[in-house]
Amino acid sequence: VQLVESGGGSVQAGGSLRLSCVVSRSVGSRNCRGWFRQVPGKEREGLACINTATGRREYAASVKGRITISQDGASNKVYLKMNNLQPDETGMYYCAAARCSGSATSLVPRNYDVWGQGTQVTVSS
Repeated sequence: VQLVESGGGSVQAGGSLRLSCVVSRSVGSRNCRGWFRQVPGKEREGLACINTATGRREYAASVKGRITISQDGASNKVYLKMNNLQPDETGMYYCAAARCSGSATSLVPRNYDVWGQGTQVTVSS
């Protein structure tokens, strides 16, 4: 297993969570780390991406200002801090890795070829 997410759980509306993703060295030269969300009945949505080589970040407009992606290079972990969560954000959250050109970032799921198993986030009203 190359990517392992943790940190999901149940929170009330308005609450916060920090998700973690441990990235195996076997992902090799894939320099983009992305967080994605899949809500039941909807397509997988890109939330945030960080280019591990340059630190450049990209956020989806729907969550910008409420989430922060960060990395810990020493432990090869990527984090997603989410604030003010709402019930319609209930779903599976995935960490993924991709090869990005230079300092590029991507929120497009099909650009990612290594995925974790996901961690469930449930937001109650």
